[in-house]
Amino acid sequence: MKEWKKFLYILAIFLGCFYLPVENLRFTLLENNFLTGFTNAILEALALVKWYAREHVILCLVPAFFIAGAISVFVSQASVIKYFGAKANKFLSYAVASISGTILAVCSCTVLPLFSGIYKRGAGLGPAIAFLYSGPAINILAVILTARILGWQLGLARAIGAIMFSVVIGLLMHLIFLKEERERHATGDFNVGEIKETRSLGKTVLYFASMVAFLVFANWGKPLEGDYGIWTLVYQYKWWIAGFSFISLLVMIFKWFKKDELKEWTSATWGFALQILPLLLGGVLISGFLLGRVGHEGVIPSSFIEALVGGNSLRANFFSSIVAAFMYFATLTEVPILQGLIGSGMGKGPALALLLAGPALSLPSMLVIRSVIGTKKTVIYVSLVVIMATVTGMIFGFIAG
Repeated sequence: MKEWKKFLYILAIFLGCFYLPVENLRFTLLENNFLTGFTNAILEALALVKWYAREHVILCLVPAFFIAGAISVFVSQASVIKYFGAKANKFLSYAVASISGTILAVCSCTVLPLFSGIYKRGAGLGPAIAFLYSGPAINILAVILTARILGWQLGLARAIGAIMFSVVIGLLMHLIFLKEERERHATGDFNVGEIKETRSLGKTVLYFASMVAFLVFANWGKPLEGDYGIWTLVYQYKWWIAGFSFISLLVMIFKWFKKDELKEWTSATWGFALQILPLLLGGVLISGFLLGRVGHEGVIPSSFIEALVGGNSLRANFFSSIVAAFMYFATLTEVPILQGLIGSGMGKGPALALLLAGPALSLPSMLVIRSVIGTKKTVIYVSLVVIMATVTGMIFGFIAG
């Protein structure tokens, strides 16, 4: 199939999701007394896809696809291998990967193209996984919001736990698959040596900084009512900052890039979109059908979940971790969800378990991760996140009482 036909198909599907008449359909079914639990779960799946298409595709995923495409084309393998490769300084690579979330502030799906980009350029599995976890988990905005709404203990525990998780899980994945990683770097086309850059380092930094700035500020979250300070100030001017970043990017593209380079960039971006977007939309549909949206139920009743996450038992922490791992959380939405669950009797341990497992994973992200690193590595990665979140939740619940 020609590329333009694929594009038209994906555009048609996106527009269909964007303009889904879910509320009209719901009203019609209610009017005819036909809204059963199963039908409601289907409507919730469609509603979540519609919300995802409206809130995350244009301003989150599309910029992330372009950044990933730029990484795969304009960042040399030599540079990636120098900082994230098998022979790179472990302290430096894991330190950079583990704090990336404080800069990116992205959700579990938006980080996927970036993870895929650095991994395919030769990054070691360990640092790549550390980056994959930290991107959505160590979100400084979410940590501040957690401390403000749910208490400083949960906020501090989330920050410390997320940083430790990214490093520990990355190192464990590296050790578990050490033999495979050595074979991958021995047989793969990664030993490319030093590559002469077509632009100076300063230009490259500015080029990527403008894209990251647009991604961050275009998605800057609305502050709480009555809140003041730097967060509110940035929110008031976020479109000016994002617009300046975008215009700066256009000027750089016009002045610094050749036509062939731009063609290669868009081609790589399109490749990431084709690989990731269909899996994400499918995963969002399944997630919405099973668990619904915030304040709405899917086929699994919310009362059933609330009854299982009370107290600080192993069952409560494990159930909180496993449900959080499969459910989709947009950036910052995990906080109001937890606020409601805690009000319904959720224990502090399971609350932390959800904070450590939920933002970093989701069913849609699992499907994409599997397409990048394979089933076995994905299962081990998800298992490590769930197990560590469960244990950490139990420890915190015991300490916090």
